[in-house]
Amino acid sequence: MTVDILPGPRAGCVRIPASKSQAHRLLICAALGQDDCVIRCDGISKDIAATIACLNALGAEIRETEPGVLSVRPIREVPTGPCILPCGESGSTLRFLLPVVGALGAEAVFRREGRLPQRPLAPLDAELSAHGMSLKEDGARLLCSGRLRPGEWSLPGNVSSQYISGLLMALPHINGESRLSVSGKLESAAYVTMTEDALRLSGLRFEKEELRYRIPGGQRGGLSGETRVEGDWSNAAFFLAIGALSPEGMQVSGLLDSSSQGDRAVWELLLGFGAEGCVTGDGHLIRRGTLCALTIDAAPIPDLIPVLSVVASVAEGETHIVNAGRLRLKESDRLMSTTRMLKSLGADITELPDGLVIRGKRQLAGGTVDAMGDHRIAMSAAAAACVCAEPVTVLGSECVEKSYPRFWQDYEQLWRQSP
Repeated sequence: MTVDILPGPRAGCVRIPASKSQAHRLLICAALGQDDCVIRCDGISKDIAATIACLNALGAEIRETEPGVLSVRPIREVPTGPCILPCGESGSTLRFLLPVVGALGAEAVFRREGRLPQRPLAPLDAELSAHGMSLKEDGARLLCSGRLRPGEWSLPGNVSSQYISGLLMALPHINGESRLSVSGKLESAAYVTMTEDALRLSGLRFEKEELRYRIPGGQRGGLSGETRVEGDWSNAAFFLAIGALSPEGMQVSGLLDSSSQGDRAVWELLLGFGAEGCVTGDGHLIRRGTLCALTIDAAPIPDLIPVLSVVASVAEGETHIVNAGRLRLKESDRLMSTTRMLKSLGADITELPDGLVIRGKRQLAGGTVDAMGDHRIAMSAAAAACVCAEPVTVLGSECVEKSYPRFWQDYEQLWRQSP
């Protein structure tokens, strides 16, 4: 699908849908629990739907009883024979559920799509194999069998926090105590904190000392009653950036300032660029100020880099994005796709092996952007239209369904000023 966007700043109000990151974790904890429960999740994206489909294939019963209301019946018994797990393009679904499949002792076939078969699983796959699982790749399919044993586990902290989160959700359900050690610096640490929060909410016990966990086995916690998924700071970043590029500004509601989501950092980063913002009873209000360049460490916030690069493209001075090598392993090579997006719109940007250098201009030109199947590139291009002199055309715009299905509807209801 192609979307044509008229140029110029946008302004208005938007309510952000539920956090994809928190929804994954709550759904898994609920499906592995004891009691039926309800999860309120405003906006079921493709990634969340993939996790639901996989959990149902493993024996849970999760259904949407009304828009945004999910009824969850936990896994009572794993089906016999191979469970077909359609994880689609969702890296979170695959990496979280691989250890869960092993904890359940299920025979499973993950069906992967898009770039997911090329995205790495090491060293998680080696740890799972060393503790009783068998993993075999067959093209886009990943075949899994065997039951995980408790014991000593070790993972580096600089590859993927999702590996650590997957183990933390699975290990309490293995009979016997396990110990998990994370070596080196933990990148995207806030995502592990989100997992810890979900475990505590589910009544699952663990002890943590620095980056070492002791996890008693044989637990069966879970959610009960009704739980609401909080608003998504990652998706809010696009509308907050639109506000930071608009003299009239944006009001974004549905966000928690106390959230553990690492992408909550977008607020302080936009203010650091020079945007003017305040928190009111109705949400987060942000408008354009005098924008100046920053140096941004991408390691803890890789998903924010495309849209922050849009803001940098019109911020006075030279913005440096550093420690961004992991962006090459996302739905697209995001260092390359962010560079192509902004260059196609007339920005001055240089791609480095593990970062970007962006020299700000007063205004971008406009043009055509290939989203390259990456939801964050498509939404970043929409934000960039706010500082373009000519229209912006986004090719493959339907990819936003991965994380924010109603993005284009929310974007269209904003009112536009002439550039």
